[in-house]
Amino acid sequence: MSSTRTTAVVTGVLFLITEIAAIAGLALYQPVLNDANYITGAGADSRVLMGGLSELILIAAVIGTGVALYPVVKRQNHSLALGYVCARLLEAAIIAVGTISVLSVVTLRQDLAGAASTDDSTLVTVGKSLLAIHEWTFLLGPNFVLGANSLLLACLMYRSRLVPRGIAVLGLVGGPLIVTSATAVMFGLYDQLSAWGSIAALPVFAWEVSLAVYLILKGFKPSGVTAPGTR
Repeated sequence: MSSTRTTAVVTGVLFLITEIAAIAGLALYQPVLNDANYITGAGADSRVLMGGLSELILIAAVIGTGVALYPVVKRQNHSLALGYVCARLLEAAIIAVGTISVLSVVTLRQDLAGAASTDDSTLVTVGKSLLAIHEWTFLLGPNFVLGANSLLLACLMYRSRLVPRGIAVLGLVGGPLIVTSATAVMFGLYDQLSAWGSIAALPVFAWEVSLAVYLILKGFKPSGVTAPGTR
């Protein structure tokens, strides 16, 4: 049980890190995301690079949650547990692609902006293309795939009673909701960073934070740990 308690604390801390790193990365990226001509301007490269570092921490924490939880949740349902790990790995991979695209803008700005042989309009077009990749990865990873893995983990937690079912319900509601919202964003009904997008993301945010806090303070419920396949 002491090993399981440690797993719960580590998992909770990793979930909190994902929230902090995701918010920090998005905030630090703002100069490049909000300036179409960033690639040819003065730039705020140090800030953007710090955003990239935050994203790398996010990637590690996302993978860490899947790896840390797997030995516990596989006792409840091996297929769902494996699906959750794969979904976390996919989410991390998509985030990594977005991170590379943003950091590539910084590299191009440093190496090519202002050079005599460089056409600024072409450089701006390339920069916009890289940021478009980031925009899509931001929609696919932290929305579509996040919704799927939230639903998988919430199902495991609800059926096994490893945590209070009230917490698991947040994930059961939040997962499908954020996927629905991402679909609406994909078809142009509203922007991802909008009031509607933020409202749709709240249940998943509440699910991950409440799960993290509960695991850190209480750990897994003993009845769920000792009763494989609990419904």
